[in-house]
Amino acid sequence: MYTIYVKFTCLSDKREAFIQKVKETGVLEAIRAEDGCIRYDYYYADENPNELLLIEAWESKEHQQVHIGQPHMAKLREFRNDYIAESKLGEFELK
Repeated sequence: MYTIYVKFTCLSDKREAFIQKVKETGVLEAIRAEDGCIRYDYYYADENPNELLLIEAWESKEHQQVHIGQPHMAKLREFRNDYIAESKLGEFELK
């Protein structure tokens, strides 16, 4: 299993709007339906209203690499900067 976590710092008061946009555009549903996707979940930080954590787990790193090139990911990149100020990526692989 290959897992990625991304810590997002959202623009002021844009966290909930970002999640709503991901849902209403169908991006979240499309990602979760991808071959090899085990989980793709967002979590709110309790202490910081502008922080968001994404945890995505895939059957393999190859599945995640295919995911990056999907059309719905291009759609996400089109509107992402309207909501996200910064992101930090971490990853690990269980063998």
